[in-house]
Order: sequence, then structure tokens, then C-alpha cells
Amino acid sequence: MASKFTPKLFSWLILPTLLLISLYSLSLPLYTPTPKPKIPISSSCNLFKGKWINDPNRKPIYDESCPFHRNAWNCLRNQRENMGRINSWKWVPDKCDLARIDPVEFLGLMRNKNIGFVGDSLNENFLVSFLCILRVADSGAKKWKRKGAWRGAYFPKFNVTVAYHRAVLLAKYEWQPKQLDDSNQDGLKGIYRVDVDIPADDWAHIGAFYDVLVFNTGHWWGFDKFPKETPLVFYKSGQPIQPPLEMFNGLKAVLENMIAYIEKELPGKTLKFWRLQSPRHFQGGDWNQNGSCTVDEPLDELQLDLWFDPRYNGVNKEARRLNHLIEEVLKGSNIRILDLTHLSEFRADAHPAIWLGKKDAVAVWGQDCMHWCLPGVPDTWVDILAQLMNHYILETG
Repeated sequence: MASKFTPKLFSWLILPTLLLISLYSLSLPLYTPTPKPKIPISSSCNLFKGKWINDPNRKPIYDESCPFHRNAWNCLRNQRENMGRINSWKWVPDKCDLARIDPVEFLGLMRNKNIGFVGDSLNENFLVSFLCILRVADSGAKKWKRKGAWRGAYFPKFNVTVAYHRAVLLAKYEWQPKQLDDSNQDGLKGIYRVDVDIPADDWAHIGAFYDVLVFNTGHWWGFDKFPKETPLVFYKSGQPIQPPLEMFNGLKAVLENMIAYIEKELPGKTLKFWRLQSPRHFQGGDWNQNGSCTVDEPLDELQLDLWFDPRYNGVNKEARRLNHLIEEVLKGSNIRILDLTHLSEFRADAHPAIWLGKKDAVAVWGQDCMHWCLPGVPDTWVDILAQLMNHYILETG
């Protein structure tokens, strides 16, 4: 028996049906996360200890077109060698599964919440990775610079803001030119006054805005940044600390006071992390001494102490030394340690090195063996932070 539906009649039936489906889909929320059971973090789970395994099928989540890139870290665009291999390494914790972040799922869980990073350019490096990953879930993300933020992004589909506040010492510091009564100090040009008990203006008043905050400091606490002709001088309660503090003890005083400020002034509901040091990988000298890092493979575990243990007095000893101090001061606080140092120590292969996007950059600044290529190692930092945040949110509701 011949069908009674002619092609013309069929088209008239299909079009209204498609229209109804389209209208229904528009009425649905942008994203509804799939409910998941509350899974406590196992006491044996340590995301920070493990090994890197090569996975040739592993690909970056984003590329060089991400609008939040910082030029010198955009290693794909700058044609850094072996980027395919750099991004084929997967961090595998010893007794845990580290899931790769799902940007849509993560932003769904974080809907109507805000995430802030406070510290130096290594936290900015962290932030840029985060922004580029999350943009995959919301291509309408917009650059965001408010409330003193150095840079950031707003994700309108989820009403989430992620931003970075630059505060390299965390405490307030300011330049003071040489005074007449300093004339007996040969070569002194002036001082940087550091008020150890006053947070930098860039982040002092942001506590009520953010639901999650990630702090760091350490990379500016060196004599390459503050040589003897322009030293740090430490103050408390408006007066110079006597006897004057050397830089390391000055850092301790800042950490103690900033941690006390965070615990007192930031809301208790705010989830707080302190990211430990990001290791450098200079060979043959520091950044201003022709140090280099044009290597092709991660380090072996047996090599790590030779590179980073302070007992060997190598170029890259600062990370572990500062971490020990930071961990001591953080004891007893409600700030969670984000220990990304060990897993990053292996990755001597993953810095921008000489691929900085400008021909004269290396001649002026030296190789960059401190920051990280993007996409690259900071993407694994994001995976770890996201997993810790997911567990927290699912546990607390």
C-alpha cells in the first residue's frame, strides 16, 4: 500500500517538531552538573607524590589562540621545540587517581563562586593556565580587571570570576630614596621599606569577594631582586625592626604576619591554599649568569637532590629552603598546603628557555628557566587544584 505522506507533507510535519525541540532546549539551564556521591579524600591519597609517565595520546586542552596567554609563555606560538613531547607527560600519583579537569563540570560546581590567586608571577603562570582551560567551557569569557586584580576573566555562562592579584612580597612595600643621614653607607641608593604587618593594597580588601584563594610568595626574596644598594628594610607597627632583619628572617616575619591576617580577616568559609615554590631549572649559572634549560627530557628521580637539595648549594636550591620555612609557619593554620614543588622538579624540559617570542629577550633577560610553557606543567597544577576543590565542595555541599 502506498504511503499517504508526500515529501511536501513530511516537511510541514518536521519543521514544527524541530521548532518545538529548539524552544524546549532554550528553556533548559546552561549546565546542570550530574549529582555525584560525596567521596572523602583517602588518608593514603597524596596527589603530590608520584611519577611522570609518557602518554603519546595526551593532548593539551587549549592552544596558542587562547586570549589570556602571556606572550613569553605561549610556547606553541613561539615555536618552542618538542612541545608535543612536553605535553605528552602525565602525572600519576602513587596511591591516587588524578583526573583531568572537566572544564564544564568544574565551572558547574563553581557556579556563582569566585577564585583568586595572590602572589608573584608564578601564581600568574598558574592563573593563565586555569583561564585557558576554563575558556573551553565558555567561549564568551571576558577579560576582567577589578577590585585591584592584575588580570583575570569572567565566565558569564556560570557567573564565575577567576583573577590574579599581584603582590610579590604579599606585605606592603615601597621605595624610599636615600636620605641625607644615610650618607655613611657607601653605594646605597635607597631602601625598600617592607611593613611586615600590612598586606599589600592589591589584595588587602578582597576577602569578601572570593570563595577560594591561592597564595604564594618566595621568588622575589633574593639578592638579585634586592641587592645591597637597594635593600629590603623591615618595619612593624610603623617602626623599623631592631636589630635589623636579614632577608630570610624578614620573609619569616612577613609569613607569620600575613598568615595571621588571612586567618583573622578572611571569612572562615573561604577555602584557602598556599602554593609552595615552583622550582627553577638553571644549569651553568643563574638567570643573569647565562644559565640555561634547553633540555629535552624530564629529570630522573635520582637527579633531583643534586639539583635542588640545599646541602649541595646549587643554583636551584631556593625552592626547598623556602618551602621548609613556609611549611613551618603554616603549621596550625587553616590554610591548606598545595605542594606542587616535587612534581615540578622533574620537568626541566618544560620552561620557555630561549623561546620567548622576542628576538632580544634572551639578550636582555637571559633564558627563562623559572616560568613554564603554556600549555604545559601548570595544566597539571590545575588538575590537582580542581580535584582538591571538587572533593571539598562535594564534602561540604
